[in-house]
Amino acid sequence: MLILLAGIFGIHIIGIIILLVATIDNAWWMTDVISTDVWARWIQTSGVWNLTDLPTGSHYPQDYLQAVQASSVLACIFSIIGIFVFVAQLFTLEKGQRFTISGAFQLLACLCIMIAAAIYTDRFHLDEQNGWYGHCFILAWIAFALTFISSIIYFVLRKKTA
Repeated sequence: MLILLAGIFGIHIIGIIILLVATIDNAWWMTDVISTDVWARWIQTSGVWNLTDLPTGSHYPQDYLQAVQASSVLACIFSIIGIFVFVAQLFTLEKGQRFTISGAFQLLACLCIMIAAAIYTDRFHLDEQNGWYGHCFILAWIAFALTFISSIIYFVLRKKTA
């Protein structure tokens, strides 16, 4: 059982790291000279990368951008709270109730990062031909899968320990 708990803890930590990288790093949308994340845009001019603001207008709606930003940050917060709750539940709650709250926080993190990545997919860079989704966008979807698997494991583990 100790190895199982250590594995779950490891999966949770990996999920947190991936969520943080996906939220903070600057590669949600890439071209040869532009690197865009949910916070700013980097443009390469004369071999030097310069930080600029994100574009505004109908092709880059600010309300959807704020929803992506908020959902990404909430996913990180919920997952971090979930790991602390997991450790606290090991020592405080009785068997059968132990991992329900951790699973709920992971499920919330899963839903938040899914919302962020889905909105970004649906609302941004639709008319741009020269570009591709960067590694942070891909990491966001990987974090979705990892947090979903983690939440399911927590709920199944709750049943096993009862």
